[in-house]
Amino acid sequence: MAVDVYTFGLNHHSAPVAVRERVSLSLDLLKPALGALRSAFGGGVQEAAILSTCNRTEVYFAAEVEVAGQVPAWMADFHQVETQSLQPHLYRHTRHDAVRHAFRVASGLDSMVLGEPQILGQMKDAVRVAHDAGSLGTLLHQLFQRTFSVAKEVRSQTAIGEQSVSMAAAAVRLAERVFGDLGEVKVLFIGAGEMIELCATHFAAQRPQRLAVANRTVERAQLLAHRFNADTMALSQLPKHLADYDVVVSCTASSLPILGLGMVERATRMRRHKPMVMVDLAVPRDIESEVARLDDVYLYSVDDLGRLVQSASNARQAAVVQAEAIIETRVQHFMHWLGTREVVPVIRQLHQAADALRQAELERAQRLLARGEPPEQVLEQLAQGLTQKYLHGPMSALNHSEGEQREQLIDWLPRLYSLRER
Repeated sequence: MAVDVYTFGLNHHSAPVAVRERVSLSLDLLKPALGALRSAFGGGVQEAAILSTCNRTEVYFAAEVEVAGQVPAWMADFHQVETQSLQPHLYRHTRHDAVRHAFRVASGLDSMVLGEPQILGQMKDAVRVAHDAGSLGTLLHQLFQRTFSVAKEVRSQTAIGEQSVSMAAAAVRLAERVFGDLGEVKVLFIGAGEMIELCATHFAAQRPQRLAVANRTVERAQLLAHRFNADTMALSQLPKHLADYDVVVSCTASSLPILGLGMVERATRMRRHKPMVMVDLAVPRDIESEVARLDDVYLYSVDDLGRLVQSASNARQAAVVQAEAIIETRVQHFMHWLGTREVVPVIRQLHQAADALRQAELERAQRLLARGEPPEQVLEQLAQGLTQKYLHGPMSALNHSEGEQREQLIDWLPRLYSLRER
């Protein structure tokens, strides 16, 4: 059966964060998910990789066409989500469209922050996990290696990543809308990953009155806090200290909310209803969405920041045109490689058939020589035998064809055998 390359999933364009968080996978869950995917379809899904970030969850896979259409239903089942609620938000790409999508994602053209570089590292992590899980074969390996190469080419030859407004910078901007100068503001970061590190860097540049880092592992919090002269605390201390902070930025890998409505409501009362800016960059969300109903809390999700960032991205649209042209060229190159790969089995069969003919004629010639036949006569018979068998296939096809099929053979045989009109 024919095997092709596919991708399907959902992202910030097709689904709100409330849907994305239901199918989001942390890095440590990618390997079990890949195992479940391949087990569900036996050999039908031959290769697979899963990319899951705040903004997207996508499955890249090589599969038989009969199986490919069933993979979205597997996603719904694996995450225990109703298929009907997921279906309207899913997109599917096949062959060159799937390749183009991978190239655009890695190059930052499909990101909430146009040209942002984080997605490339996240895709490399996804590929590494797929390799460790044994689900990366020749086709996807080649696809992703070319994907990384295209992303590098786009970044080096276009201005797509220049002057990008990052999510971290957008968080600072939102806080400034509420508080103005951040010099008297106290900022709490929940989590200690890359996104929190970026946010801490941007906020620290504004010289706020106080910074603090809360994390499940206090040692990791201390490593990050040391860089910014910040305080640290365990997540269990949040109910006690939340009211001390004017700005809260959270981005963890927790599967459940860390800050609930009740905890935040108590904090606002303790603050005597002074405003509080809360930025939730996590998917699934760290802060319960009901918190937005509180009068004194300005809650922003990753989608809210994305809209702010996108409004500042219009100046780079000229670079997008250039990047798309690079990507389109590289898509064609990959499809040429894929087409070449598809004829390999046919070429192998031709070689095997030719070798079988050669061996049969050679053995016949050796028997004749062993009986004492003249070498010149044996060589002549060998040449005639090889020629006859070489021509038997096309001659038989011509003699048994008619109509359009015969016309096609008459057109193609001179090309195949390099015949020229004399």
